[in-house]
Amino acid sequence: MRAMVHKNMHPEVSVIIPIHNEEKILTDALTSLVHRLDQFCPPYEILLMENGSKDGTAETARKLSHSFPQVKAFSGGAPDYGRALKEGIQHARGKYCLCDEIDICDVDFYRSALGLMQSGRAEMVVGSKLAPGARDERPLMRNLASRTLCLLLKVGAGLRGTDTHGPKGFIRERLLPIVERCRLDGNLFASELVLRAERAGIEITELPLSLREKRAPTINLLRRVPSALRDLGKLVWMIRREDVFGENK
Repeated sequence: MRAMVHKNMHPEVSVIIPIHNEEKILTDALTSLVHRLDQFCPPYEILLMENGSKDGTAETARKLSHSFPQVKAFSGGAPDYGRALKEGIQHARGKYCLCDEIDICDVDFYRSALGLMQSGRAEMVVGSKLAPGARDERPLMRNLASRTLCLLLKVGAGLRGTDTHGPKGFIRERLLPIVERCRLDGNLFASELVLRAERAGIEITELPLSLREKRAPTINLLRRVPSALRDLGKLVWMIRREDVFGENK
């Protein structure tokens, strides 16, 4: 991805948000996020990782990066959530990374995750839609898709947590080598990252989330099923192969 804007900042926290066809909500959501972060967050940057949008998302992100000195905008040609997230982590300069979705921007999660990491109680914090105490008010099909994916990850790859696709916080120095070892792009990158972090002995804490859908998904859920199943098969094969040959050591 090419950086649209360069800012000479020294952030402690990097907020990484992949964006795809988010023109309608991007300005309001980002403006609100900046206002809320300014209330409590240490020096921070927001990395908007645009990927393959067909609307005006890239241009809107560029304009926002001019309006807010904390914001950096990047743009990639193809829609790929996992690649955008991975490159955002690689570009990040903060000690702590927070990864989220523009339609969620769960600042309560940010506050709790930062507290856990700053106090040394966690190296990685995963927001879970399925942990005890979570409230998932999204449509039934999305809830079932999350539960099915996590069940398959538990059975096929030995996932110990309850979720891999919620917002995440982590100490960048500890997770960057694991990020570099991840081989999958697309939607399963997040699952591979959590699995590899578990297996590397990273201290992970889960926090229950309260979620309500603010807009319809930008990519059709049913269209994602074939590629998700294919990538899930790749992930399970990689993990099991590493178990046999010790390649994850």
